Amino acid sequence: MHFTATRTVRFAECDPAGIVFFPQYLVMLNTFVEQWFDEGLRISYAGLIGARRTGLPTVRLEVDFTAVSRHGDLITFTGAVEKLGRSSLTLAVRCHAGPDATGELRYRARQVLVCTSLETHRPQALPDDVRQALLPYVMAEVPTPENPA
Repeated sequence: MHFTATRTVRFAECDPAGIVFFPQYLVMLNTFVEQWFDEGLRISYAGLIGARRTGLPTVRLEVDFTAVSRHGDLITFTGAVEKLGRSSLTLAVRCHAGPDATGELRYRARQVLVCTSLETHRPQALPDDVRQALLPYVMAEVPTPENPA
């Protein structure tokens, strides 16, 4: 199963050339993960960080930018869990043009998040409710260049 979210590229996300300034894609990626927790997993990301004092910092990030996006473009993010460990998860995320995941690929990312205590800043096991909510999103196959997700 995948989580999908669609959004419009905003003026503030673009550089003087009128295309998305690449660091803004990383902000969009973080927003997508937060939306996935809130809407897909039905676990409040703000509650996880705030009341539960559980962090999910990115410890590794690989991104391939494949095409530009412009102000006003509709783009769709699709994500799945590539690997689910005791205290970490690897997400595979794709960004496509248009209202679904069939448009031109704009970028793909592989992001490793580690569950941490915000009190000690040390790794800890993923909370049981988070792990259970993530299980349906674990991919059967890892995408390859020949078979991208």
